[in-house]
Amino acid sequence: MMGALAYHRMTDEEQAAFLRDVPRPAVLSTVRADGRPHMAPVWIDFDGETVVFNTGIDTVKGRNLARNRQVSLCVQDDRPPYAYLVLDGRAALVDDLTEVRKWATRIAGRYMGTERAEEFGARNSTPGVLLVRVTVDRRMGAVDLAG
Repeated sequence: MMGALAYHRMTDEEQAAFLRDVPRPAVLSTVRADGRPHMAPVWIDFDGETVVFNTGIDTVKGRNLARNRQVSLCVQDDRPPYAYLVLDGRAALVDDLTEVRKWATRIAGRYMGTERAEEFGARNSTPGVLLVRVTVDRRMGAVDLAG
């Protein structure tokens, strides 16, 4: 007989820190037109209220989001003792290029470093790029999965 899993659920504060403190890519799940799921990695940021990322309007993600705003995001720490956070919510699409550029630059700074933030911010804020804001309805995370 196997023993019980030994981990603990993240508190609200741990969840916010997990999203904010270390840049971890998320896996975004959207719904295709035929109902099948579509998953793709995205760089994210957390503004304290919503999870934000960028995508192109003509990408599979962008087309799926234009049709169905329901999303799930999974963020994980793949280093021992392992942790994850799953977020379900509704996406809002923003095409204002000033906002897109602001967040594309901020997100790029998290993942590529401040010295390359402007470069990637400019590249990821051209016409046809959206800012996506996810309002989270449900969330669950756990830490110390290998503990």
